[in-house]
Amino acid sequence: QVQLVESGGGLVQAGGSLKLSCGASGRTFNTMGWFRQAPGKEREFVAALRRPGSNTYYADSVKGRFTISMDAAKNTAYLQMNSLKPEDSAVYYCAADARRLILSEIRTTHYNYWGQGTQVTVAS
Repeated sequence: QVQLVESGGGLVQAGGSLKLSCGASGRTFNTMGWFRQAPGKEREFVAALRRPGSNTYYADSVKGRFTISMDAAKNTAYLQMNSLKPEDSAVYYCAADARRLILSEIRTTHYNYWGQGTQVTVAS
């Protein structure tokens, strides 16, 4: 049974940092991504990583502040978030796919598996 479990969300002051984790079980994933959804808004792409090669991709709004990484041995993806802003507040979702998604799919919600989400709140 495939399961994605996020952790690491919470409340942080603007300018602070948080590190989200996404533990995956059930199979090996070649594409892992992070998305977020704020109240009243659509779910949006944040970052993704493809294997092999550990190629990474970011939304322009987080580039230079967020870093996605993966520990293959633990089948766990991470999202290090620095210099957080109030507009980063949202529920963050981990997404995964066994396929190495093509570039046109990485920023969409065409991932086969999703976590339950973890809340990130950035106070001003």
